[in-house]
Amino acid sequence: HHAFQTAAREVMQHADEVWDDIAYNGDIDILTKTLLILEVPFVALRKLTVSIPCEGFYVRGLIALSMAISPFWMGFYLWYSNGLNGFGSVFFWCYCGICVVAAGALMRYAPGGDGSNISLWAATPVALYGFVIAATWIDLVADSLVQLLDFIGIVLRIPGPVVGLTILAWGNSMADLSADVTMARKGLANMAMTACFAGPFFNILVGLGLGFSTLAGQTGQAERNVHLQPAISVGFWYLAANSVVILITGLGLGNGKIPKKYGYIALFLYILYLAHSLGLQYFKKGDDEL
Repeated sequence: HHAFQTAAREVMQHADEVWDDIAYNGDIDILTKTLLILEVPFVALRKLTVSIPCEGFYVRGLIALSMAISPFWMGFYLWYSNGLNGFGSVFFWCYCGICVVAAGALMRYAPGGDGSNISLWAATPVALYGFVIAATWIDLVADSLVQLLDFIGIVLRIPGPVVGLTILAWGNSMADLSADVTMARKGLANMAMTACFAGPFFNILVGLGLGFSTLAGQTGQAERNVHLQPAISVGFWYLAANSVVILITGLGLGNGKIPKKYGYIALFLYILYLAHSLGLQYFKKGDDEL
């Protein structure tokens, strides 16, 4: 009973801190504050379903609560995204029971209070489980974003490939851009540069690998004919040009360091690529899609 009361108090304290950081933060402008306030319900739902035992985010009561609620989020996700209604199955309720027991163990035995951190052996499985739940959030938000962009494209009569080249590409990359710029400003330029290449590399290999594997499982076909669209061919050439520029500026002119002027060259290459790809979409006759 005492552990439950302490955990509840910790959750309320954390909620007050989050709200104060949004509503009474003098370092953010009015527009940002308004958008953050509108986002509060979604932030609350995410915090109530994703377990984060990491240092700086650890709140014992919140981790236990999210562990107990997460099965219902997973059930909703499977129903909404895949049409699988598992709420009436025995497996689902066994899954709920396991999560509730785990939540109770965390509430009873995990350390509480300010400055406390859960041990590594307990934090690792909780963090991995939280990662899986977070991945379902990302998938659901991405799917909703694609549907919204399709709707905008239909209403404004903008071709789908153009929406993908502009709004979708920018929106999908803003989080990575913000993280990379933040790391670079903190002196972690090598890490930021590595992340610029590691993220797309992971998306291409894992995304295409899982996508084609799923397609093969659904269709029963081991092979699939694909068409290299003009925008992709153009993108390959600009990526090759960017790699050459990095080698020339970094190794040839910078003595192992990439100079500041490379940033301007990279921006110019992207603008050129975007104009080239949009030109192919609007002016190349005979192609219905990029």
